[in-house]
Amino acid sequence: MLYDLSLDQIYAQMSHYLLVMARVAALLHTSPIFSEKSVSARLRAGLTLLITLLLGSLLPNTGIELFAWEGIWTFLKQLVIGFAMGLTTQFLFSAVRLSGEIIGMQMGLSFATFFEPGSGSSPVISRILNVLATLLFLAFDGHLWMISMLAKTFYILPVTADPIHAGGMLFLVSHAGLIFSQGLILGMPIIALLLCVNLILALLNRLTPQLSIFVIGFPLTLSFGMVALLLMIQNLSPFIEHLMVSGFDNLQGLLNALAWY
Repeated sequence: MLYDLSLDQIYAQMSHYLLVMARVAALLHTSPIFSEKSVSARLRAGLTLLITLLLGSLLPNTGIELFAWEGIWTFLKQLVIGFAMGLTTQFLFSAVRLSGEIIGMQMGLSFATFFEPGSGSSPVISRILNVLATLLFLAFDGHLWMISMLAKTFYILPVTADPIHAGGMLFLVSHAGLIFSQGLILGMPIIALLLCVNLILALLNRLTPQLSIFVIGFPLTLSFGMVALLLMIQNLSPFIEHLMVSGFDNLQGLLNALAWY
């Protein structure tokens, strides 16, 4: 019982749970879904506390004093691990948003922005694709996989004062290219189609100078873009599933790189 514990034991338990909470809070504040501004701070704090209590009760107490130099270093280490995991999973949605921005620019909708008090202004196409990707992420239980990976990290990277390997940060930077490669792969069919439409319009302008390309160009480009976007959305699910698999594989690789594996 709590009354049977000495002050030193209570202090050791507090230090243990606070170190676990640092990693959990860092992940939830940077990962998809949980870091959205539409998610209230109370809900995020409550979820952080719940996960900390569940995981902390299963993990051995390392006996690290939080307010010693060793404890401060370990606390910062947990923050770095959590932030690195959150950024790795954010690459998935950044790729989708980048694809939406490129598609919107090619369709002539770069000026059309969607304003939301929580996240500010963003291109309409990018916002639509981001919402669909979020729903698919939840449908594929991506949030549960992420929490499962969080629990797994405490066995791969225990709460100790041992230094983390710098190769983990290099791994994170090198895989940031996933944003551009996967974003271009997603938007490439529509980009190629709209490029062909613009080439046809350029030929028509050369063959019939009296035809006003500026009058028919924008509606034609927008119409072809909307039809192509509709077809792409219907086949978005397999791409998001592939993106999730590669993203969680990269997350496992990041943990192994941080742990010197």
